[in-house]
Amino acid sequence: MDRSEPRRAAAGGFSERDFYLAEFRGRTLALALAFEEEELDAAGSAVLDEVLSALEANQTRVILLCADSRLLSRLVPAAPLHASGQGWQGALWRVSRRSLRMGFLVERGSDLAAVCREVVLELGLAKLVWIDGEGGLERSDGSRLSLVALEELESLTAVPGGSAHLGPERSKLLEEIRAMVEGGLPSASLCDSQGLADELFTYTGSGTFFSLRRYTEVRRLVLDEFDAANDLIRRGVEEGYLVSRSDTQIELILSNAFGVFVEGRYLAGIGALLPHPGARTGEIASLYTLTRFLGEGIGGHLVRFAVECSRERGYDAVFACTTSERVAAFFGREGFERVSPDLLPQEKWSDYAPERRSQVLCLRRKID
Repeated sequence: MDRSEPRRAAAGGFSERDFYLAEFRGRTLALALAFEEEELDAAGSAVLDEVLSALEANQTRVILLCADSRLLSRLVPAAPLHASGQGWQGALWRVSRRSLRMGFLVERGSDLAAVCREVVLELGLAKLVWIDGEGGLERSDGSRLSLVALEELESLTAVPGGSAHLGPERSKLLEEIRAMVEGGLPSASLCDSQGLADELFTYTGSGTFFSLRRYTEVRRLVLDEFDAANDLIRRGVEEGYLVSRSDTQIELILSNAFGVFVEGRYLAGIGALLPHPGARTGEIASLYTLTRFLGEGIGGHLVRFAVECSRERGYDAVFACTTSERVAAFFGREGFERVSPDLLPQEKWSDYAPERRSQVLCLRRKID
């Protein structure tokens, strides 16, 4: 299982980058450059230049906030502004009519994060990306903490002066991010320069994504979301989590697909409930969740939705098949029992590869 997000695809096919560019088109993003020009290596510089060019071509306005005038002068065509005094908002608007890239020069010694808070909330921006040498947050075991909602931000910043694993400067930054999210900023991200493109344009990201809440909604997918679902299925096959299916089988999956959406818009995982009405049962198929949302209980949301749909259809049971002991254990935690393949509908095994059937684990749950 691993992770993703939706949107209408371009005619040439779906891509993660297309999804995010469509989300950002016509909006204004802020990039906080928390480093000096000499601290930016060649790889990070190349990524930053590429991202800015892509956003500019996408008609996305970008405000860069930085304390290094040399770096700003290289990245921004017009003279940088200062977020102080009377009328700076209007001055920014005038600059934005000439260029999609704008810069704010922050006084050295000033609190860059506090200036970012003032700018993004005053202007009602769509997103802030804080870029520094540390990148995203990590858990105590060293794994990336990729998704943080407001309630978790509050716990991360609860210790005055910063907790031991964050340090005072990092804790102060998180305090400012919390204030931005509480104040109405839809989302913020924290990453390093080399991971900027992945954080902005891919499902899995590279750093830490902050949002107001992590509420989830499970529902049937609609036509404009089929491209994203098909992309997820393809990824699952490539990673060895899902079995390869024919075009006709994929069409059947999409016709019966549902997904979990985080924040009402980010497609975090998909599944399908294939009908076997003659046997009064349904099959959970192509269950796949995006890596970014691991630990969010996405798989459980999908399975429980399938069970409830089976109940509404009057099925006696619902089943799933896998060759993974880990996935089988997951279904076991959701109330499924291992059964013989002979207890499943016979049409399940038509055109089924004999070598795979010999390896498959069958899980079944009765509907109360």
